Formats: sequence, structure tokens, C-alpha cells
Amino acid sequence: MMLELTSKQRAQLRSMCNTMSVVLFVGKDGITDGTIKEVEDLLEARELIKCTVQRGAPMSAREACQEICERVNAAPVQCIGNKFSIYRESHENPTIILL
Repeated sequence: MMLELTSKQRAQLRSMCNTMSVVLFVGKDGITDGTIKEVEDLLEARELIKCTVQRGAPMSAREACQEICERVNAAPVQCIGNKFSIYRESHENPTIILL
């Protein structure tokens, strides 16, 4: 199950993504259990993360975004070229207040 965002919430998160640096790389092994664990940890700490799919990866950024969001119950924010951003509210200390 994937989290759903309104268009206003997505626009708010997209503007926050502009200044962020990439924190997760999907490489030639694709999305492994280790990748999912890392995504879980990053989302808990940051709520909003930017990821990139490298050249040798077996999937597109859109496919990677879809799979990760489904596996960690997150919401896709945007996908441009080989980069994508996802959001999930932190259970411990939520910091991003959505509109």
C-alpha cells in the first residue's frame, strides 16, 4: 500500500526537494533488502529523501520509485530523469508539517 498526497502537499514537498542532495543510490544490483532497510532508516530520520538510479541499474527511476514506495509505504513526490524523491512521515519525530 502506498501513501497518497494531495497536489498541494506534493507541490510543497517538491519545492523542499530542490535544495536537497541525493542520499540513496540504486545501482547495478537493483533494489535489495539492504536498500529497503536503508530507505526505512533514511525516511525515519529525514521524512523526505532524494534518490538516484545509476547507469547500470536494471530498472528506470520511475520503476524504482514505484517499488520502493510500495515496499516501505511511502509516497512518491517527483521523478525527473534518473532522480526521484519520496516522502513518509516519521513515527518518532515528525518535522515536516504538510498543508
